[in-house]
Amino acid sequence: MFFPLLVLHIAAGALALLAALIAMASRKRGGGLHARAGSLFVLMMSAMAASAVVLTWWEPDRLTMGAGLWTLYLVHTSQQAVRSRAGKLEGTGLLALIPGFAALLAFGDGALMAAQAQDGQFEGTGMAGFMVFGLFTALSLGLDASLIWRRALAPRQRVARHLWRMTTATFLAVTSLFLGQQDDVFPWMQGSPVLLVPSLLTLVFLLYWILRVRFARNWLGAIIGFTRSKADDGASTSSALTQKGQA
Repeated sequence: MFFPLLVLHIAAGALALLAALIAMASRKRGGGLHARAGSLFVLMMSAMAASAVVLTWWEPDRLTMGAGLWTLYLVHTSQQAVRSRAGKLEGTGLLALIPGFAALLAFGDGALMAAQAQDGQFEGTGMAGFMVFGLFTALSLGLDASLIWRRALAPRQRVARHLWRMTTATFLAVTSLFLGQQDDVFPWMQGSPVLLVPSLLTLVFLLYWILRVRFARNWLGAIIGFTRSKADDGASTSSALTQKGQA
């Protein structure tokens, strides 16, 4: 069972990354290729993350288990953001929070175990590693609590929620493949800085789209509004001078 599950994990991860590239490169509005690639991405990421969680029972790795659970949570809450026009998190969508809380517990338990260990590590990971992942997981769950309280999101906030969660899940998958599997997948490139490039590109993509969705239109709108205001002021001044001359 171990080997077939490992094959499933690797194959699902590869297909998920391919689907992510297609979704990133395709037109974002409406259905079409972007929607189909996104659906494949969710399916393959779910298979990859779930198999990672199961595999960690054979080879204990609390950090990987927590990352797999967090990935499941991120992918499905991101999908929920585009399925609901108001971005609501309710009904069956709330089930996506379960792996999120499980991930938080896994990271918290790992941090406690590392703190109690003589060498300051638990299953090869220090307390700081568990804490970083735990803090980001707690932050994402806190945003969900805020959404449940507010009940809905503005269109731009909903798109931003979808983007950062999907891209963060992609970052986790890319980093796990290129940096976490150097011995198994890229032994000839072990330790090479080239393996950092895919993870960095994913973060650049995330930053670009978040800035574009959340702020770019605001800046453009402010510039247009300022220009129109100046034009209106100029027209008003000119009209007033004309009326004064006629008087």
